[in-house]
Amino acid sequence: MFRAVIVEDEKPILDLMKVILGRNPHYHIVGAFTSPLEALECVPGLRPDVAFIDVEMPRMNGVELSHKLREQLIPLQIVFTTAYKHYALEAFDVQALDYVLKPVTPAAIERVTQRLQARSPSGGLQSSKEEVMPFIRCFGPFEVRNSEGKLVHFPTRKTEELLAYFLCHPGQEISKWHLADMLWPETLGDRSLHSLHNTIYRLKKVLKEQGILIQIQKTNDGYMLDAMDHTYDVLELSKHDFTLRSSLPPIVLAEALSSQYRGPLLEKKPYLWKSALEERYGKQFAALLRVLIGADLAGEDWSKAEQRLRHYLIIHPLDEEMNRTLLDLYVRLGETDKVIRHYQIFEEAYRKEIGLDPPQAFRDRVSLYMQ
Repeated sequence: MFRAVIVEDEKPILDLMKVILGRNPHYHIVGAFTSPLEALECVPGLRPDVAFIDVEMPRMNGVELSHKLREQLIPLQIVFTTAYKHYALEAFDVQALDYVLKPVTPAAIERVTQRLQARSPSGGLQSSKEEVMPFIRCFGPFEVRNSEGKLVHFPTRKTEELLAYFLCHPGQEISKWHLADMLWPETLGDRSLHSLHNTIYRLKKVLKEQGILIQIQKTNDGYMLDAMDHTYDVLELSKHDFTLRSSLPPIVLAEALSSQYRGPLLEKKPYLWKSALEERYGKQFAALLRVLIGADLAGEDWSKAEQRLRHYLIIHPLDEEMNRTLLDLYVRLGETDKVIRHYQIFEEAYRKEIGLDPPQAFRDRVSLYMQ
């Protein structure tokens, strides 16, 4: 029997789901919540196997809640519920088990049950360590966790960097000579290839021992990473290009992808090859943020827009466009004191980092605000 929780902000729908799920002999409902904030506080202590979570909720949507729960309950299986047919499972980068269209039906629950049973024939997920999916994060500090949720430690720095490079170039054939030159630029000829072969061997050994079933495949002239059934932040974002206005995503997809951004690519890693990718993905996330802030402003959700902007500016404090947007928001709300305080913070950071005053156009804009 699977321990289940339901998070749905509309009480009638929550009650209906409790009835449908309660009639299925494979589930024991251990919690039901109309508030995602209450669910975040209570669910970890309930130790559920599966959570049925509404996508569209105020204050904290289902995607955000799922990410936060996954940080505390890695084995937790997520099933999203939504009223919109155009949302696809790929929109939710939290290794979701399924998504169910409202109104939820017994047939849909049975489909979910079959998927749960396929992952855990014993009928419960928490007791099975091998069912925990390894976790990989490339945005922000580089983090690889094994099938028990423990951090993976690599035998050498080159082994770690090689995996990072493969993860940032999923499904791409990479020349062995390119890899050798990148990792051992001062080593000549066959010696660098020998080092590469040894490092590939070490990497495959670590991945196998840690239960991370990613494959490093040999090709005609090099190697290629096959992520298999794994998903991770760079892999999901690499499927899109949101810097093109014609490719702007729906809100839920933008929310799901932007929630993965914990900082610049491979933050604090001194890899010379990552700079172009870091810039490209930074532009992607800025485009996603503009979509979300636009939706917040259209819905007059000022606090949400401010929260997004402040979070982004913690990571990129000198981004002029986002700083202007935040100041514009404060002006719209008539909060002159916040305008003054935020500009002072920006000006100080700009002088410290760049060694100059902020651009004249930016200063003129702030002066206009003051008037």
